[in-house]
Amino acid sequence: QVQLVESGGGLVQPGGSLRLSCAASGISFRFYNMGWYRQAPGKQRELVAVITNGGELNYADSVKGRFTISRDNAKNTVYLQMNSLIPEDAAVYYCNAKRWNAYWGQGTQVTVSS
Repeated sequence: QVQLVESGGGLVQPGGSLRLSCAASGISFRFYNMGWYRQAPGKQRELVAVITNGGELNYADSVKGRFTISRDNAKNTVYLQMNSLIPEDAAVYYCNAKRWNAYWGQGTQVTVSS
């Protein structure tokens, strides 16, 4: 079955960095568009960043210049490098794989607090 397993979340101070990873199995990873979404308490889930199967990138305006999405097709893994974190970035971050179907990971918590 399809599994997307996120890791790398945690507690970080404002201005700090985290690197999230999402390891995929059960899909032909290289054909999928991969994305990171986030959901803060009381808010809707929102797109953070997407990398297409062709390597095209798209970012939410709120994270441009601070976050970088990348993928390693040999490892079936997508990454989200998050720098200059601010309290507004705190949320549960979800990995998404989309082709004809869409799959979600279980989420990883990111807390930004001093």
